[in-house]
Amino acid sequence: MTSRIMVIADEPWTRNEVHAALAEPDYTLIDHDDPATSGDVLRSEQPDAVVIDLQVGSMGGMAIARDLHQQAAMAKRESVPVVLLLDRKADSFLAKRSGVAAWVTKPFTAHDIRIAVESAISG
Repeated sequence: MTSRIMVIADEPWTRNEVHAALAEPDYTLIDHDDPATSGDVLRSEQPDAVVIDLQVGSMGGMAIARDLHQQAAMAKRESVPVVLLLDRKADSFLAKRSGVAAWVTKPFTAHDIRIAVESAISG
């Protein structure tokens, strides 16, 4: 079964790294670079998981993750699992507080991101 993964990052190199790591037939990747409209795209695309860069646009990855969780709660549906891409290990504190399913510290290996995404999807 193919998993649909939404990638929210405004830097092309970040999206390229995620694409390179998940370049397998098991994944369909959906790119998005505007945090303000990420909720709308999430509802229309219905991904199985979302990978969000910690530093994206004016909102930041943590705020986007919390917003996605709030929108799901208001709609009384299950929240899509989020994998946060951290800039440094110390940011794991922020990841825990934002309620994400998993996180990876940059620079990450393909194995790191695949394990995080698979863990997020499987719960």
